[in-house]
Amino acid sequence: MGAFASCCKPSASDVMTPDVETRRRQQVEAAERRRQQEEARGVKDPQRLQRQQLKAADTERKAEELNREGGATLRWQAH
Repeated sequence: MGAFASCCKPSASDVMTPDVETRRRQQVEAAERRRQQEEARGVKDPQRLQRQQLKAADTERKAEELNREGGATLRWQAH
């Protein structure tokens, strides 16, 4: 019984492990894939999300510009 099980398992010398640099590169690629998947989780339309983020950044930039120029001036009109 033991002889049969030993022929099915690869021996330690038969198992090929990648060198350190290849393994490091694979780990970096896997981490990048996980990060991208996490960012995209729950997002049905990535382009729409990007447009929304750009619009929000533009709105924030305009608000900062107004604050630098002395703020928005409100005009009250009484009729």
